Amino acid sequence: MGASYQPNLHSPLTFHTQLAAFEAGHDTPRAFLERCLETIAARESVVHAWVALNESGARAQADASTQRWRSGRRLSEIDGMPIGIKDLLETKDMPTQLGCAAFTGNFPKRDNAAVWALREAGSVILGKTVTSELGGAHPGPTTNPFDPAHTPGGSSSGSAAAVGALMVPAAIGTQVGGSIIRPASFCGNYALKPSQGAINRGERQATSMSTHGPHAGCLEDMWATAIEIALRAGGDPGREPLTGPIALPDAHKPLVLAVMETEGWSALDDASRAAFEQIVAQLAAAGVQILRRADDPDLESFERALAGAGALAIDITAWENHWLTRNLVAQNPDGVSARGKRVLDIAARVGVEGYRERLRKREALRDVHGRLAGRIDAMIAPASPGPAPLWPGDVPGQPLLPRPTGDPVFNYPSSLLGAPVVTSPLTSVRGLPMGIQLMGQPGADARIVAIARWLRDTVRPVSV
Repeated sequence: MGASYQPNLHSPLTFHTQLAAFEAGHDTPRAFLERCLETIAARESVVHAWVALNESGARAQADASTQRWRSGRRLSEIDGMPIGIKDLLETKDMPTQLGCAAFTGNFPKRDNAAVWALREAGSVILGKTVTSELGGAHPGPTTNPFDPAHTPGGSSSGSAAAVGALMVPAAIGTQVGGSIIRPASFCGNYALKPSQGAINRGERQATSMSTHGPHAGCLEDMWATAIEIALRAGGDPGREPLTGPIALPDAHKPLVLAVMETEGWSALDDASRAAFEQIVAQLAAAGVQILRRADDPDLESFERALAGAGALAIDITAWENHWLTRNLVAQNPDGVSARGKRVLDIAARVGVEGYRERLRKREALRDVHGRLAGRIDAMIAPASPGPAPLWPGDVPGQPLLPRPTGDPVFNYPSSLLGAPVVTSPLTSVRGLPMGIQLMGQPGADARIVAIARWLRDTVRPVSV
């Protein structure tokens, strides 16, 4: 892959396209895995997507899958799929170190619920992908697969880059603020951030806005990964799990799409806005009604309610995370970065009453969003404020640089709302990917995926 990304020319690594060959004996999951390992060997020294690989274990899993395909006993549509697991999620056969020096050597030897479900579906758990420290703002070593001078995003940096670099067809990420959708935008992937609680988080229940979701090279692999997990592990305790067909939902043409500006609208440069508007113009030409905030009082109320969304999300998450951070710093003061320690300062400012106030604000935002249900099929927006920015690294002795993994401004709304989002790699700006996201009402995951399929099949990718 070069530094110039063209969405209409980029050929992603896909798994679902090989199923017929597996059935016919023309290809095998073991051979597919070996091709992935060859790509990793060729690119990992620059991309740095992986913190751990279990090659021998993966080969054994792929061999078992090959035998199942040969005997007609496949376990699922993702039986034999090599997959990466973000290093926030526990795996029984590899350490879980959370991108944090304080967790060096941490090896609980148990599986997260989603990882267990993937194994039950026959997937090949190949390795652990790099995460930013504790899933927060401090970046890991991963670089953008299209230009190593740029960030891959965070905190699911390794998962996004591994898929974007064609190392694996799918990888699991997590999102609290923008950690699935923004890296997918930067790395040219499809990705699903499900409705809150729709995929069982297992041990990752501490924060109220965290979700698991897949990155993939195509919608088919993205959906198959998500639904196969949900069929086995269900949703979070007390929450409705992801539901829908086994196969990718049929394409659904929306009647009305609303442009979601957020606070990020003013941050879009001219080229990024032009790319987005070309996609919107194609949708209008295809007969979709496009609403903007000036067209509808409820939409205008929603946009006004989004003011301060980033600060709201950061404050809520800092309060919910500060117990873990406080204990880590007490036990290992040098094991948490200066960026990671900022959580403690934010939490101290928020306090118990401030947290309650922010929860009320979040609920009010959800009420305003709910008024749009039934009249708007989905909201459409850039998945990031432009392509991946340069990341030169912090300068020793100088103040820490802001937003080292990019700006989540377009991602905070779906996290606060607990709403499903699909991002699609439909645009590129200055030779780098920039995704387009669709956001629906909570629980409408399959419907949003169906609209994303129609979008993929209808619009012409745009490069500016």
